[in-house]
Amino acid sequence: MMNYMTADEAMQLVHSGDSIYIQGSTSIPLVLEEALARRGHELKGVTIYSAFNVGRGEAPFCKPEYKDAFWTNSLFLCADQRKWVAQGYGTMTPAFLGEIPFLFRTRQLPLDIAFINCSPPDENGYCSYGMSADLAVSAVESSKIIIAEINKSMPYLCGGALIHESQITAAVECDDPPLALEFGPPTPIEAAIGAHIAAEIPDGATLQIGVGGIPNAVLNGIKNHQHLGLHTEAMTDGVVRLIEEGVIDNSQKVVKPGVSVASLALGSQHMYDFLNYNKGVEFYDVAWTNDPQIIRQNPKVIAINSAIEVDITGQVCADSIGTTIFSSVGGQHDFMYGGALSQGGKTFIALPSRTGKGKAKIVPTLTPGAGVVTTRFQTQFVVTEHGIVYLRNKSLAERARAMISIAHPDDREALERAACERFGYSFLRLK
Repeated sequence: MMNYMTADEAMQLVHSGDSIYIQGSTSIPLVLEEALARRGHELKGVTIYSAFNVGRGEAPFCKPEYKDAFWTNSLFLCADQRKWVAQGYGTMTPAFLGEIPFLFRTRQLPLDIAFINCSPPDENGYCSYGMSADLAVSAVESSKIIIAEINKSMPYLCGGALIHESQITAAVECDDPPLALEFGPPTPIEAAIGAHIAAEIPDGATLQIGVGGIPNAVLNGIKNHQHLGLHTEAMTDGVVRLIEEGVIDNSQKVVKPGVSVASLALGSQHMYDFLNYNKGVEFYDVAWTNDPQIIRQNPKVIAINSAIEVDITGQVCADSIGTTIFSSVGGQHDFMYGGALSQGGKTFIALPSRTGKGKAKIVPTLTPGAGVVTTRFQTQFVVTEHGIVYLRNKSLAERARAMISIAHPDDREALERAACERFGYSFLRLK
């Protein structure tokens, strides 16, 4: 039997100087977060690790009056802590998402307590980690104390992300439905990008695809494909539609054939209902899902990722706007590398040619302070609404010529001048 108590009673297990992992995705244990914040005037020097927190607002412990109580260290920055970190009250530790479990398990990032948001136990006493297996599995293994919300509204997701009730130190009952996210139809720009990518995806491919308008546009463009597989980081509504329609049947996968694989989920209530006790979809520790040597075993891996900006040589910034941290590397490197190693694999960086405010996203050089998430040595396809180019095995000058061809037309003259200054005759001779 679990040791049930109130959230405030459970917070008495937290002491000054402790390190806490708080589960992310749409499985944020908000009841526990709020109870922890209520102890903010009693605690000091508590380190909070988290990643990819898709919440309803700013984290309740991110308040100036708690700056000495809680030190946030994000492993993938999201809106709930972005302003807090930008103001200097918290920080971000760069790391490949797939390698963070190793840092927990080897105590390079030491944990004392894990906060998780679980489904009610099944008939054998096992609770699902809900929408976020990713780092939660390793965090629980690496913590002395496990405090769990037993959430009546949390779906039971199958796979390897399960915890027996006997492992839970303190259980707090709640009924807090996971945040439901609805994504509108793709914009014309997103639809154009999606069409370029969809044309490159063969039948029998294994997909890694992200969240948002461009991924949805890609998925719309492959609804007539056959025998696709899914081995991804994030499960979304778009792939659920393809599973329901039989387009994704996982029949040609090598790793977990017949089963869709992911590490976290975020989407609509329909998707959450679809996933509940669905044995055709399994969730696992991100150390396994994002291992390039696992990813490469599947045939025709298609990895689709986004960027904040890309320079004319193919350097990809996806984690910062200049010096301001926006997110992190996440699984981009893991799947770009694993996909490139896959037999018949293709990797894509997809982005509009300009921001919504009209700023160029294909640039001569990255903004000073911008982080390189995918190096020019790894970049294969780059896609905008103006076309798709393949950079692998191209020289620097050839890359510049290709990238300019998919830039916004109004930006191309300036990019040409920059390329001429940088590469000289090696660029000019390509006209």
